[in-house]
Amino acid sequence: QLQLVESGGGLVQPGGSLRLSCAASGFTLDYYAIGWFRQAPGKEREGVSCISSSGGFTKYADSVKGRFTISRDNAKNTVYLQMNSLKPEDTAVYYCAAALHFYCSVYFPSKSNGVRYWGQGTQVTVSS
Repeated sequence: QLQLVESGGGLVQPGGSLRLSCAASGFTLDYYAIGWFRQAPGKEREGVSCISSSGGFTKYADSVKGRFTISRDNAKNTVYLQMNSLKPEDTAVYYCAAALHFYCSVYFPSKSNGVRYWGQGTQVTVSS
């Protein structure tokens, strides 16, 4: 069974940090670009960050630049999203998606073009 599983979400105070993980089972992430998306209540799902299959190319939404860092460890079949200086407006369900290897440079932040698999999401709540 092909699956992406996100973990690492939780409740954190403003200014705090969290590291999200996106782990694959049933397939290898080596040949996939990975995108992180988020969806807040009543809002559309939006692209947060993307990393190419090799890890050599990354992209960030303006709202998270300088605060979030995406990385991958293909040996562990896992992609990470390090989130620092969290703000209440970062509160959302965070999803990872596996996409075609050229997705980041061509399609991100599209939620459909080039996207092949979605995870089930992990809740991040930033509140005092």
